[in-house]
Amino acid sequence: MRVLGIEGTAWCASAALYDSETDSVVIKSDAYAPESGGIHPREAAEHMRSAIPAVVETILDESDGQIDAVSFSRGPGLGPCLRIVGSAARALAQTLDVPLVGVNHMVAHLEIGRHRSGFDAPVCLNASGANAHVLAYRNGRYRVLGETMDTGVGNALDKFTRHVGWSHPGGPKVEAHAKDGEYTDLPYVVKGMDFSFSGIMSAAKQEYDSGTPVEDVCRGLEETVFAMLAEVAERALSLTGRDELVLGGGVAQNDRLRGMLEAMCEQRSADFFAPEPRFLRDNAGMIAVLGEKMARAGDTLEIEDSAIDSNFRPDEVPVTWREPEPPARPDSDVLQGAEATVTFKNDHVTKARLPKAYRHPSLDSRLRRDRTVLEARLTSEARRHGVPTPLVWDVDVPESTLTLQHVGDTDLRDALTESRVRDVGRHLATIHDAGFVHGDPTTRNVRVADGDDRTFLIDFGLGYNTDDVEDYAMDCHVFEQSLAGTADDPEPLTAAFEAAYREAGDESVLDQLRAIEGRGRYQ
Repeated sequence: MRVLGIEGTAWCASAALYDSETDSVVIKSDAYAPESGGIHPREAAEHMRSAIPAVVETILDESDGQIDAVSFSRGPGLGPCLRIVGSAARALAQTLDVPLVGVNHMVAHLEIGRHRSGFDAPVCLNASGANAHVLAYRNGRYRVLGETMDTGVGNALDKFTRHVGWSHPGGPKVEAHAKDGEYTDLPYVVKGMDFSFSGIMSAAKQEYDSGTPVEDVCRGLEETVFAMLAEVAERALSLTGRDELVLGGGVAQNDRLRGMLEAMCEQRSADFFAPEPRFLRDNAGMIAVLGEKMARAGDTLEIEDSAIDSNFRPDEVPVTWREPEPPARPDSDVLQGAEATVTFKNDHVTKARLPKAYRHPSLDSRLRRDRTVLEARLTSEARRHGVPTPLVWDVDVPESTLTLQHVGDTDLRDALTESRVRDVGRHLATIHDAGFVHGDPTTRNVRVADGDDRTFLIDFGLGYNTDDVEDYAMDCHVFEQSLAGTADDPEPLTAAFEAAYREAGDESVLDQLRAIEGRGRYQ
């Protein structure tokens, strides 16, 4: 099958031809480059209007055979740009009398990595201008396991470079200057598998304004922001039990980010793949490749049903082109989690936060030390307030090692019931009422016992004391995201969790949870 794909979500007007028989992709692109600042939607649309016919015509001129389908980027993206691309794709499909396929741009980033790597069931980290999120396939959909709560990673870097007077795009300039810089300490914000870049960008601007060399600030930005992305990717691998990671998005061209992810995957014996650069930046090649898979599965659109969707969520896409597969599950006396190596012996658990090869040594040492201390203190504090947790038997701060009681028989991830999920709702309401958060309450950080519904909260390393409703709501958000990523039918479980939290906790926390959900990139 030969499919012509058209991409135009924001800045890049692109057309491509994919031949599945030879697995060959020809791409022609014409990128919009603003004279100053970031992307201007009106200027981007004007560029798209003039560039799309030219790149499509070039692909058609080079085509020496029949075209079997036309695919286009249906969303997410800038509405004016998407409408131009959608109109071009409809006209071309009708002229050629071939099926029309509407492709989700973000799922295409994931699928091109899966296609080029040959991986079966990877987790995908997407790091692009407008986005930063992690996805994994579960029960017929790609689930958003974590995402930015404010701005995309590329846009965040652009905000800093505009502040220092550099032209768009800023990412390559940060990379070039960071190579000559010394590490500068900046805020590190990971909330479960979500992240926020606004605070670190404000701190970076202040460092620059205070006289810190721009090379040093750029080095601190890379080391901190990319370590956050790598940690979230590792948390997603641990949560889902997968051992394959693919990287997508324009920021994925950064050598330091790729090196961090390679080191992280090597340390946990996982496979890593990043496509060649032409498939990382916005491009029609990935639209054509996924379009071919969808067309072959009969997943096509009638013209009247082909409206664009600028907020097209990746988890709204029924994955019709692949078979469901069960997630891998570790089975060992030594468990490699996202943060630590856990060894089981009798009723003891030894949890060692070993150095992370992908993180800068100063940042790594600080995080390992602080999280070990917090886990010991908050685990005991939760227990004092009546929440079942392991007993803490020993703490070795210099070695970042804990010895704890072995509780439960399995992770909640592998034994989900409404009763157990309601228990978690009550536990989180209790610790929030006591003035602290868990920080990472996923279905892997809840242990359950065989034969009853007892649940134990574990792994408080990302917790902290707070009286902010926003922080409590973020705890609930993290748990609900983990349900979406690990449960076959998460909706009843989410409802049970919220009902129990509402009974035991503060109603305003759930109101704030709705606000947080609306803040996410794909809401």
